[in-house]
Amino acid sequence: MAQIEILAPVGSEEMLRAAVYSGADAVYLGFSGFNARTGAGNFDAASLCEAVRFCHGRGVRVHVAMNTTVYASELEDLAAAVRAVAASGADAVICQDLATARLIARIAPDLPRHASTQMSVHTLEGALELAEQGFKRVILARELSLSEIEYITKHCPVETECFVHGALCMSMSGQCYMSAFLGGRSGNRGSCAGPCRLPFDATSLPEGRPGRAHHLSLKDNSVIDQLNILQSLGVASAKIEGRLRTPEYVAAAVDACLAGREGRAYDRELLKNAFSRSGFTSGYLDGKIDGTMFGTRSEADAELTRKTLPALRELYRRERSRVPVEMKLEIEEGGEKLTVTDADGNRAFAYGDAEPAPARTDPTESLRRSLAKTGGTPFQAGEITVEMEGGPWYLPGSAVNELRRQALESLLQKRETLRPWPTQPMEPLTLTRREIPARRTLRARFERWDQVPTEALDGVEYLILPIGQADQVPPQWRAKTILELPRAMFGALEADTLRRVGATKDQGFAGYEANNIAHLRICRGLPLSGGLGLNVTNPLAAQSYADLGINALLVLPEVKDSEMVWIAPAREGKPVPTGALIYGHMPLMLTRACPLQKVRDCTHCDKKGELTDRKAKKFPVRCGLGVRTIYNPVPIYMGDKPDALAVDYGVAYFTLETQAEAAQVLDKIRRGEPFEGEFTRGLYFKGTN
Repeated sequence: MAQIEILAPVGSEEMLRAAVYSGADAVYLGFSGFNARTGAGNFDAASLCEAVRFCHGRGVRVHVAMNTTVYASELEDLAAAVRAVAASGADAVICQDLATARLIARIAPDLPRHASTQMSVHTLEGALELAEQGFKRVILARELSLSEIEYITKHCPVETECFVHGALCMSMSGQCYMSAFLGGRSGNRGSCAGPCRLPFDATSLPEGRPGRAHHLSLKDNSVIDQLNILQSLGVASAKIEGRLRTPEYVAAAVDACLAGREGRAYDRELLKNAFSRSGFTSGYLDGKIDGTMFGTRSEADAELTRKTLPALRELYRRERSRVPVEMKLEIEEGGEKLTVTDADGNRAFAYGDAEPAPARTDPTESLRRSLAKTGGTPFQAGEITVEMEGGPWYLPGSAVNELRRQALESLLQKRETLRPWPTQPMEPLTLTRREIPARRTLRARFERWDQVPTEALDGVEYLILPIGQADQVPPQWRAKTILELPRAMFGALEADTLRRVGATKDQGFAGYEANNIAHLRICRGLPLSGGLGLNVTNPLAAQSYADLGINALLVLPEVKDSEMVWIAPAREGKPVPTGALIYGHMPLMLTRACPLQKVRDCTHCDKKGELTDRKAKKFPVRCGLGVRTIYNPVPIYMGDKPDALAVDYGVAYFTLETQAEAAQVLDKIRRGEPFEGEFTRGLYFKGTN
């Protein structure tokens, strides 16, 4: 059974030392400008090389996070960043955007790619799709149970990685737009402001009364006590979250993971004091998703952390001897030579100028003990051979120590030599400004068939409905109806989706809409458009999806109008249409945990509710298909600006509306009339950080 990797977060040089000295097998760190923690101390080309030298010298792997969505204007810089990572010899790149993966394949095809948890991989079909695309590892969604992880891992041809400790986002990673739409700071771009940690109250409150509870704030995840079980299932890597935390936190988590991997007990109280939100949760892994998962960071928690820091610093105060080496000491009249060799075949030598003296007794064991004293270095002495010609010979301890020091320093320098990945030239990226159609078409997405105002669909090119509504669609409407596949398919829903696709593919529907990377595999060979969940923000990603069979693409509503104009994919010489959401209550979060469980149980719930924030705004919550969706109370509306966005079609995205309300909105869009009531232009004109 392969030993599970302990993968530690690094957000500064001190955290790097803490992770390595405390015993991590690998670290992950961010490349400046293209990673999901812009607030961390990220690394540029020069500092990344130094980090790789430091880690590789000590047998520690380096994974570089480049796991954000990118815009057309950033692609040249992204290509330069890929070249910098390849030059450093880092061990892998963590990607969210298919543009990043595509550039790596073009520039440094041997550089391993890991699929970020931001890609929302939570099913076997998703993992298999990414394996086919050349990814070497998938970082699974944090919402999975042990049995779900086991199923994916045992049937997936590439490595899996799971989070075992650290903060939990309330939303499924990659499917959260709350920070972007409420504050202009995009979680998909690495600038999340953490709005879920602010007050959101699931209690029914009177109008105007602000929420004070924290029903979107989860406790930190900690399943280190089950790390040996994950190892037995074949999970390749145990990931610790926390690039924005402290060196002491990293050292505490790594130390606990070393024990957990071996099934040993560890000081859980010390780990909790390093950082917690009034304790930990293992709800997702254990399949116990309930109100006990929620928690906040209290002043008492912070005080315990302050008191614990001195003890935690002891975990990484000294270099850990971890790289096994063999030693051979040769002594003859006139001099001595020490050879040290590591498991990778690196070899270093040291020559002494001390004159050996004849010894009255055999000094071999004494010499071995002296050579074995490698404390304070990265090296751990293995087999030690002593050969004496014409001896026995005596050497002073100081001379032996100096030989050992010189040889190990020389070996460390050799191990720190960078080994860049081969790169190949690439034609300069050229952006094509898309031609704006003379007339933009309209698509209308509905939650249910009984919400569709059939008498008000003049000018609507396609209807979009969840695949679970397929049986409700009358035969005469099927040719213009696209079946939307669910963004989340936890539990049995993946098998259910596969079954529904098989049952509907010959029933006359116009096609399907992909909202997760898994849908590309599920619907291979079938008419397939791309929806909100794919997070398309740039032309390279759009072209990647077009090459994979997508025939139309919704651009992520976070994309500014000036960036949207460059998204112009083509297939077989023909343009692939792109669309924009021009009306709808934006789904801000997609969650497996339920915020309503803090105030009610599933037995007494009608699958709908609301959250009240600190400003007394009420956010609708709807439950279905094993997940909860939290909607923006204010809809996007662009119906009165038909030429503002450079796309081929607009999407009216109906969720909370009645049939009559949907008809009114469609009528306004057709007429190009202003919206009555509160609305937002979203991020189309101001963009995000």
